[in-house]
Amino acid sequence: MEITRREAIAATMAAPFVIGADQAGPSAHVKVNTTHTRGPIDRKIFGNFIEHLGRCIDGGVFQEGSPLSDHEGFRKDVMAAVRGLEVPILRWPGGNFSSNYDWMDGIGPRNKRPRRLEMAWGTVETNRFGTHEFLDYVARIGTEPYICVNLGTGSWVEAQRWVEYVNCGLDTAVTRMRKKNGRAKPWKVTYWGLGNEMDGPWQMGHRTAEDYGKFALEAAKLMKLTDPSIKLVAAGASNFRPGADWVGWNRTVIDWLKDYADYISMHLYVGNHDNDYAEFLASSLDMDQRIETLAGDIAKAMAGRTDGRKLYIAFDEYNVWYRARGPQQRGRNILEEHYNLEDALVVATMLNSLVNHADVVKIANMAQLVNVIAPIFTNDRGLYLQTIYYPLQLFAANVKGESLVLAIDAPSYKSQRFDGVPLVDASGSVDGGSLTLNLVNRSRDRLMPVAIELEDKQFAGPLTVSEVNGPDIKSENDFGKTLVRTVTRGESASRGAMSLNLPPHSFAQVRGRLA
Repeated sequence: MEITRREAIAATMAAPFVIGADQAGPSAHVKVNTTHTRGPIDRKIFGNFIEHLGRCIDGGVFQEGSPLSDHEGFRKDVMAAVRGLEVPILRWPGGNFSSNYDWMDGIGPRNKRPRRLEMAWGTVETNRFGTHEFLDYVARIGTEPYICVNLGTGSWVEAQRWVEYVNCGLDTAVTRMRKKNGRAKPWKVTYWGLGNEMDGPWQMGHRTAEDYGKFALEAAKLMKLTDPSIKLVAAGASNFRPGADWVGWNRTVIDWLKDYADYISMHLYVGNHDNDYAEFLASSLDMDQRIETLAGDIAKAMAGRTDGRKLYIAFDEYNVWYRARGPQQRGRNILEEHYNLEDALVVATMLNSLVNHADVVKIANMAQLVNVIAPIFTNDRGLYLQTIYYPLQLFAANVKGESLVLAIDAPSYKSQRFDGVPLVDASGSVDGGSLTLNLVNRSRDRLMPVAIELEDKQFAGPLTVSEVNGPDIKSENDFGKTLVRTVTRGESASRGAMSLNLPPHSFAQVRGRLA
């Protein structure tokens, strides 16, 4: 049974409630009917992203000469932490970096590759990590590669030949280069991005929506003529600055590329500039609104088609990012956010948003994977897991199957931007006989009793609850200090119901078998 998103949102609205008051709080009620689904969850929504930026790749994923690295230069401790995230898809090489990247610089013997001025982030790019290294890395961690081509300063032919180099099995001058460089068989990469953030004036090769649409269309034609099996991601909105027409950008790009693109991207970074916890915890409602706006434009553009062609959303950059930001962020040690508990809670609500739009969002990539606004942070001696690692790990490991439309009755509060922000933010999934519920208590100091009721099933036994929390909302992890982590416990259930106390400022994932 299909339930509309509008009906689901309406079910979450309750009487206005002041967040952070001292009196005992009311309870929340979550009703689950496993026939009320919105569509299958594509595991690629729990993906990640690496860019030639700061210490993400050089000093993070890849550190030649380090005692912590293998013979290829891959950090073994980082690889283990990455495997712990069960990354389903990894985007590379950018990001802004991709808009001036010549992929030919990153092939051939490492010691003969050219050093180039890297203008996106103000460094020198050694090119010692290129196409072969990236595709070797994704094979080692067991993930799907997603390559973003240069449609900034690059040409149609460069994009086409990169697809040919990576995917073609025929005998050509380009594939002979690949074989000479040690790879006989093609990798057959499915996912390719048609440039990055081309709506942003900060982007090298920035164009108007019309000019980008025309340019990307010709690149798409050549790329799909080279390999018709590939899936293409058009560069959707990333510029939400005052005066930017992000809706118009998306509509124009869709009009130009709807016959060739399989996805259109969207980016969103959020932050707590004003140190306003309640406002910050409402950030995922921005994600909801932008997804739903874009989904409506897609539906309008694709209405009436009889060929079965679909266009989905790839939310291929999102995260909390506001401390390490600004024009001064240039060079090697940049964009190194140190995350706290409130950041992890916001990430959990953004992951809920992705699950709750599983019918239209089929790819998502947290930016980024290591050191740079990342869940994993390293130095030359080791690493630690940032607070945002834990919700992403739980979602990636356990959320699968069908996305559920939950009926939620919970108190809400009014923020500066939104009239009704539910104190309990939730998503759910059912996979055969397994149920997973993801619950965030947005309240800073209220315990929230939650009654969970199954309308069409019964629990088959005890449940597992994995909770991410810490001493307070500003708690951070660091080398040798883990204040925020996942703690797992068992909980009992009575046939079709269970009660759960959500501590203040916490994320809990509830998992169980259904009879």
